[in-house]
Amino acid sequence: MAVPLYLLILLVGVLCGESKFMVYNTSQSIVPGKLNVHLVPHTHDDVGWLKTVDQYYVGSNNSIQGACVQNVLDSVVPALLADKNRKFIYVEQAFFQRWWRDQSETVQSTVKQLVSSGQLELINGGMCMHDEAVPHYIDMIDQTTLGHRFIKEEFGITPRIGWQIDPFGHSAVQAYLLGAEVGFDSLFFGRIDYQDRAKRKAEKSLEVVWRGSKSLSSSAQIFAGAFPENYEPPKGFYFEVNDDSPVVQDDRNLFDYNVQDRVNDFVAAALSQANITRTNHIMWTMGTDFKYQYAHTWFRQMDKLIHYVNQDGRINALYSTPSIYTDAKYATNGSWPIKTKDFFPYADRVNAYWTGYFTSRPALKGYVRMMSGYYLAARQLEFFNGRSKSGPNTDSLGDALAIAQHHDAVSGTEKQHVADDYAKRLSIGYKEAEDLVAESLACLASKTGCQNAVTKFQQCPLLNISYCPPSEIDLSSGKKLVVVVYNSLGWTREDVLRIPLTQVIDENVTVWDSSGQEIESQIIPISNGSLGIRNYYSAAYLGKAPSLSPAYWLAFSASVPPLGFSTYTISSAKRTAAASKRQTFYKSRGNKNDIVEVGPGNLKLVYSGNEGELTRYINNKRSVNASVQQSYSFYLAHDGSTDLEPQAAGAYIFRPNGSFSIKSERQQVPLTVYRGPILDEVHQTINSWIYQITRVYKGKEHAEVEFTVGPIPIDDGIGKEIVTRISTNIKSNKTFYTDSSGRDFIERIRDYRADWSLQVNQPVAGNYYPINLGIYMKDTNTELSILVDRSVGGSSIVDGQVELMLHRRLLHDDSRGVAEALNETVCVHDECTGLTIQGKYYLRVDPQGEAAKWRRSFGQQIYSPFLLAFAEQDGDKWESSHVPTFSGVDASYSLPENVAMITLQELQDGKVLLRLAHLYEIEEDQDLSVMASVELKKLFPNKTISKISEMSLSANQERAEMLKKRLVWKVEGSNDVEPTVLRGRPIDPSELVVELAPMEIRTFSIDFNYKSSTSESKVD
Repeated sequence: MAVPLYLLILLVGVLCGESKFMVYNTSQSIVPGKLNVHLVPHTHDDVGWLKTVDQYYVGSNNSIQGACVQNVLDSVVPALLADKNRKFIYVEQAFFQRWWRDQSETVQSTVKQLVSSGQLELINGGMCMHDEAVPHYIDMIDQTTLGHRFIKEEFGITPRIGWQIDPFGHSAVQAYLLGAEVGFDSLFFGRIDYQDRAKRKAEKSLEVVWRGSKSLSSSAQIFAGAFPENYEPPKGFYFEVNDDSPVVQDDRNLFDYNVQDRVNDFVAAALSQANITRTNHIMWTMGTDFKYQYAHTWFRQMDKLIHYVNQDGRINALYSTPSIYTDAKYATNGSWPIKTKDFFPYADRVNAYWTGYFTSRPALKGYVRMMSGYYLAARQLEFFNGRSKSGPNTDSLGDALAIAQHHDAVSGTEKQHVADDYAKRLSIGYKEAEDLVAESLACLASKTGCQNAVTKFQQCPLLNISYCPPSEIDLSSGKKLVVVVYNSLGWTREDVLRIPLTQVIDENVTVWDSSGQEIESQIIPISNGSLGIRNYYSAAYLGKAPSLSPAYWLAFSASVPPLGFSTYTISSAKRTAAASKRQTFYKSRGNKNDIVEVGPGNLKLVYSGNEGELTRYINNKRSVNASVQQSYSFYLAHDGSTDLEPQAAGAYIFRPNGSFSIKSERQQVPLTVYRGPILDEVHQTINSWIYQITRVYKGKEHAEVEFTVGPIPIDDGIGKEIVTRISTNIKSNKTFYTDSSGRDFIERIRDYRADWSLQVNQPVAGNYYPINLGIYMKDTNTELSILVDRSVGGSSIVDGQVELMLHRRLLHDDSRGVAEALNETVCVHDECTGLTIQGKYYLRVDPQGEAAKWRRSFGQQIYSPFLLAFAEQDGDKWESSHVPTFSGVDASYSLPENVAMITLQELQDGKVLLRLAHLYEIEEDQDLSVMASVELKKLFPNKTISKISEMSLSANQERAEMLKKRLVWKVEGSNDVEPTVLRGRPIDPSELVVELAPMEIRTFSIDFNYKSSTSESKVD
């Protein structure tokens, strides 16, 4: 066959072409006067989502997603070594630390050089990129501290940049607390509402100075930037293996030479972004989820782009990091728009509000919150007993909790097998911490010292479902049950304990306090519904059904000193007349005029006996007599089938398709009321899958509502989202208040955004907000406050009414990547049912202006419940060998009521980490929104502080050093003289008194002198 002449000429040209190695000039730095395009190579590695954290690390289970973080880090290091101008940033310490432990000393030394030179920058620095809607601020601090301290110990550096690029909306607490207060100079993120983003693009206000706290104001502001289009490269500049973006083909001897085309594409994309960005600096985020598994494919193309774009000369391209970018922005000396409050709720398009995940997987959310409070208490006991080098410690639980704060973990937006993995890790961590708690309490309670402490304390992690084997002993044989009650709060606390007991007669159960005095107690029958849940779920957790079932709750009031314990003893001895008040029992019969008043103390709840519904809330002590109703409803979950762009409700998205009241399956909701000297209980069967117990305590001025919801029926093929509504006559005028990550309260106005003119397309979902601590509304006379035991979504859709979403069960995926419907089930012996949720919320009505005290103080009690430990006692040997009560603080001292100790932890190096938090905002309470003082000498009466250093929030640098380095940004409209913000003074080395201003958190690293009680303290 004849060969065409042009092919012969081409073949000769190729064979005779000169071979040469091309060296690309990547050394370019910032060029004044030109548009500078900062190329920031990065990977976003979810610490669990579609696969578990370990599956992502090692690259297993790739039938779900082809992702291996080990490959990313293995690949990036040699790619950086190949060119000293290349740069890379890494975020998730849960992965980095796994990889670091696997490396040889030679590789570790090389990586340290890369970090020192700035080629590899560790930013954000927490164990994960935590969510910002549903974690509690204490958990956010703890997980960030774990990562930051590792980076400091291994590399001697402190991360400068916040990099929250994927969480689904952004909290005020993230900006001022986990941003400015940890020492970050800037904070970058990817997800803001699509309407907000459009307006900010038009106004060139994607980058702002964010003041998240009205209390701390400019003293805790941070430069913050939202990306123009999420956190990925511009279209056409993806360079992972097999990505479809055109590569830079610069070999003229080959077909498809396209250098000028690619340069033109680059310049066009850069100019487009420059048109919506202030200054002559823009950032390109060169990477996305789990990229750089073969890093050379990215760096090869970026090398070429930098080389040829800079040869072209129209703009300047350079390898960069967010730190370099931030410094460049700061050097322009410009003024920036100011941003206050937060970036919630988030929608990425019409009908797509990411507000469903505020409630998704409520069982996991509850478990995380329970473990968080336990972790705080366990670390205190570890400190009091002394950290063991060989015995159990709290590290495993801390690691599990840290990973669980990831934005696809506690958020509830992961696949089911990944949610199971998070729960498993928490359970393993709890078991070791449980052993530590038992050892510490045995040691502290023993009169003969730790070496001779033999008491084997048991605990009841399933007490919420009435399962507590240590308390279900046979008391008739003369045994006594000893209950040690630990209080992790810094002030004396009184609360009612409820402990399940087996078959007893109420007159024959007696409770003695720490001083040996018989105290009042009350027996309450356990409902059949509660027993059913107990037996079913204990079988699910333990693999077998319990052999015994308790018959009663024993209730009594416990008083426990700050950071200490009290001991209570229970026996079957005959009670005295003073303690033997019998409870009464009432069951409504639907009489037309029947009125039922409940409450043994100041608070009275009034129910209609006819309808079985709450009607009034009365507290004569506070002159409150308010109309209050409570009901249940459900939203039908939209399946998106009628949309041009289908959008179903799912794990992320809340999209209701109508709301329906849940009526009793009978004509009335029957009331069963148990009355007693300590509390009254109202039991209501709402329907076959909703059961409610409302408790009113003698010494409390709030109502406790325990709800049991599920399995949510889906026989009709439609998913449902369950809400409870509390209705009042409060004239709220569209306004209500929700907390930011359990800290500041932020004003919300229905169908309104302060930053742009809201186009309302989802009047319910678009008004939902995350609730970690509580929600309240008010008018000129009255405040209604509701506090929660875990993260939920909530709102005020109607004036005078608050609603909380308690549970969700959905049948469609919402097309945001998880590819799985949120249909949680529980399986026992291969039989599966929908998940049942049990939780609590707390309700109180106050005169206007008087509610903050309860929200703040009781909110701490919800987060830090009593820790209970049980032991059996034969005879009277306990009193002779054990101390009945203990407090870690001076006997005459407690923390001020506006201060909480949120961290007391002995670290591995023997130093002690202490965090104290002011609980109030400015102007929140006339008595408590003031400077508070904590006396460390009385807080640690038996120890001498030899050295104390105030640290940044994440304890990785001294605060004075952090403030010295901080960039001070100008804001538009400012005269450069900001009002003075109230802050506590530096600690005096002789007085050792810590001052805290409203909303201030102060962190200290303390060295104790255990050998001498008179040595001089010093402050660094």
